[in-house]
Amino acid sequence: MGVITRAAVGALLVAIATTQVGPPQMTRFLEAGGSDSAVAEEALRDIAGRWRDGYAAMFIDMARLLAPRRVNDELIPNPVRTRLIRFLERQTGQRFGDDLGQWREWIWSRPADPHPDYAAFKAAVYARIDPQMRRFFDTPTSTIRLDEVDWGGVGVNGIPPLDHARVIPATQASYLRDSHVVFGLMVNGEARAYPKRILAWHEMALDRLGNTELTIVYCTLCGTVIPYKSVVGGQHRTFGTSGLLYRSNKLMFDRESMSLWSTLDGRPVIGPLAGRPLTLEALPIVTTTWGEWRAAHPATTVLSLETGHDRNYAEGAAYREYFADDRLMFRVPKLDTRLKNKDDVLGVLVQAPGGGRQAVAFSAAFLARTRVHHETIEGRSLVVLTSVRGANRVYDAGDLRLSAWIDDTTVRDQQGRSWRVTEEALTPVNPSSGPARPRVAAFRAFWFGWYAQFPDTVLVK
Repeated sequence: MGVITRAAVGALLVAIATTQVGPPQMTRFLEAGGSDSAVAEEALRDIAGRWRDGYAAMFIDMARLLAPRRVNDELIPNPVRTRLIRFLERQTGQRFGDDLGQWREWIWSRPADPHPDYAAFKAAVYARIDPQMRRFFDTPTSTIRLDEVDWGGVGVNGIPPLDHARVIPATQASYLRDSHVVFGLMVNGEARAYPKRILAWHEMALDRLGNTELTIVYCTLCGTVIPYKSVVGGQHRTFGTSGLLYRSNKLMFDRESMSLWSTLDGRPVIGPLAGRPLTLEALPIVTTTWGEWRAAHPATTVLSLETGHDRNYAEGAAYREYFADDRLMFRVPKLDTRLKNKDDVLGVLVQAPGGGRQAVAFSAAFLARTRVHHETIEGRSLVVLTSVRGANRVYDAGDLRLSAWIDDTTVRDQQGRSWRVTEEALTPVNPSSGPARPRVAAFRAFWFGWYAQFPDTVLVK
């Protein structure tokens, strides 16, 4: 019997592959991204014979982790990444080269058609970054497209959350100037400020305020700070940072189930809890200055610089370059040019009568010009009040109609009655004026990040 050449074997494998039904085994894709070129080429022939464009995402996931090497100030392409990209071009007819962003946008523009074992594939790929990431995909249930989940550049809790960090009275916070940005929160009458210069380095703070356990999430990429109650569905959840992103929005996880949660939506999106009727309760927070917050709440506490971590907590040090221009660090499926990418908006989620929630975004520039603004969404009457320094608060107005500010803490309604602007409610100066109007949770965000998560949002500008 003559010697069977490698080419003959390859041709035989292709012939066999084209007669097989069903998708290639998930391990074939991992082999295609391996260092053994002979094994990889055999795997690619098998995949090619049963190709579907939905498999392209698996190649991009692998290529994402195969960075070029720098030798004598010269970038040397990774040969495995080059192999994967060339195969993609042959199979899809697309010519995006090494621009993974364009590949992702092409994939997202097509209907989702993933490999049936895509979750297991994600688990295997991301376990190479951090073995803990494997558990996020043990249960393949997902309410979002898995091909939109990307690595954020760190491992699990690689950006360390603050865990009930030390706080100090306002009188001891000599490191803060009046102009420094803080996120102000009041729960059950207890006030606390979270300086941006500290929280930006940690992106999450587990805390207890007003006898309530909180998870305060800061997505620096999308510019949003949201405080959530840590108890949901009757169970306390301990949250951490997954190191993964969805549409440039950080995904957090709960240690109890290892499910991934959307930080903007407050719902589990991947894992054992995905699809269950669980939504974290968001609390109102305000983005303001230390001077304005301290003047309104002299008894406030504030985070101490003694966090247990070695960071440059100077004002503006964290994410300085990212905040300085309109460029994105990670691609999103679609942008909306009615505002610039990183223009500030105030986002609100309004419960709709038939279930679900309607997203609303108010341009921060518009609110600065219109310091008393009424808006009716899904039959619910809201009023947005903006301070002289640009701090926004939203209240459930009901039939109340406000007309103007009187001073820094009081507004007047159309009947001439006065109302105090507090963190928890609009309260009448004269009790006979009517009941207090409760505060509504609302959050500052970058326009691109809010729109990427809620493309059906109503924009008020």
